[in-house]
Amino acid sequence: MAHKAGFVNILGKPNVGKSTLMNALVGEKLSIITSKAQTTRHRIMGIVNSKDFQIVYSDTPGILEPNYRLHKSMMKNVESALLDADIFIYICEVGEKVAENPVIEKLKKSEIPVMLLINKIDLSDQPRVEEKMRQWQELLPNAEIMPISALLPFNLEKVLDSILQHLPESPPFFPKDEMSDKTMRFFVSEIIREKILCNYQKEVPYSTEVVVEEYKEEDKIIRIRALIFVSRESQKAIILGHQGGAIKKMGTNARKDIEAFVDKKVYLELFVKVSKDWRNDKKQLKRFGYEH
Repeated sequence: MAHKAGFVNILGKPNVGKSTLMNALVGEKLSIITSKAQTTRHRIMGIVNSKDFQIVYSDTPGILEPNYRLHKSMMKNVESALLDADIFIYICEVGEKVAENPVIEKLKKSEIPVMLLINKIDLSDQPRVEEKMRQWQELLPNAEIMPISALLPFNLEKVLDSILQHLPESPPFFPKDEMSDKTMRFFVSEIIREKILCNYQKEVPYSTEVVVEEYKEEDKIIRIRALIFVSRESQKAIILGHQGGAIKKMGTNARKDIEAFVDKKVYLELFVKVSKDWRNDKKQLKRFGYEH
């Protein structure tokens, strides 16, 4: 049997379950998941290997109208995912209006296999799901429409079977022992950012960026120093909290998840810095890895 390998790029609007789907398909928590929209900012690859195939999944930011230069950089990740796929997965939820958007328009014209997954069916009923399937099939007649629940998970074996059917013959693109194209520092910064999204409200989580300045692995412990950047002094005060209580709580939550991810004891230091209006600052965005 010839070896198969290819890129499966996951697209969709914010908060429809793209990251949950990729984590379930990869079998590892690579993408952070919260109930807030715009959680994913980067294009994150998760690699699944077997003797006969290599699937390179890409989780992408949710499709949105840019309000900041940061959003424009995020949408460039979506655009790049439209250029290098061997298989497209467009994921939506039952409540999403069946309508065209720029990505759907491109998928309609694409000759690359398209799978449209209707997620969160556990929150709906069968007649409604079947009606949505019919509507999407009319809009995307060449797509394979499938109802799923990425969280439960439900129907993901069928998703994998379909991917393997469409996957082209190719040698692997990455070494067979690799799980992602991202570094450990990246995953640590994402875990910290997830805890910021979970522990703080309103605009504050969206105004933060995390940079891991030091990742030092010793025999029995990993020492990590990370900077949390915010846009304004008032946000710094919120992140720190009264007598540093808020950042201590958030840091403890992050440390526990990092320890589970790296399977080792972690010493985590967190500092907060103000970088005024960084979401619109080209130089800062480049520093944070959004612009190249």
